[in-house]
Amino acid sequence: MESLGKAAVAEFVATFALVFVGAGAVILYSSGSIDLLSVALAHGLVLAIMVSVVGHVSGGHVNPAVTIALWTAGKVTTQRAVVYTVAQLAGAVLGALLLRYVVGGEAFEAAGGGAPALGPGISVGKGIVIEAILTFFLVFAVFGTAVDDRGPWNKTAGFTIGLVIAFDIIAFGPYTGAAMNPARWFGPALVAGVWNDSLVWIVGPIAGGIIAGVLYATVFLRSKEPATP
Repeated sequence: MESLGKAAVAEFVATFALVFVGAGAVILYSSGSIDLLSVALAHGLVLAIMVSVVGHVSGGHVNPAVTIALWTAGKVTTQRAVVYTVAQLAGAVLGALLLRYVVGGEAFEAAGGGAPALGPGISVGKGIVIEAILTFFLVFAVFGTAVDDRGPWNKTAGFTIGLVIAFDIIAFGPYTGAAMNPARWFGPALVAGVWNDSLVWIVGPIAGGIIAGVLYATVFLRSKEPATP
């Protein structure tokens, strides 16, 4: 893995791309220009590409919930976790700022900046549970492909992770936005000034990520055995 500075730049750029493309797709969805499947593919593909591009530099976290899960499982140092999280949040803010400039303030504000939002009838508590479960799937996939080196799938980890994002959004996007990522919420929320129900996209992803990381590390990594032929 490259130096911490280079890794931070990689996380910044990758998260910038995720927010710029992902929130941009949500704005188009809000205007009726594209459907939910297109939103899911936009998020899944940009994350798949970015994780594949920067994975050898930073590990391709692109998500504070992933970083915190890896830190909790002892896979990254405290210093690296803090630097990554700051870089991810900064990249998310820049992505939202440039998106606002590109699409125009009126369209940006009308769509809440492309920030995730709760669907009708979804309470904050239920939203937290949904985001936690969805992020559990995501982080479990991260550990199974990008962290655990026994399997044959390490080189395709980016696309595996991207597909998890896609199917989570297809299934539960209308409920919580299926952000699974505090940075994906934070950038658009900050620029648009939309802070409603913020605990959903902070507590949910972090809790789900920690549970998945601890579970995988405890059950599958603590006493690693060779991969089954």
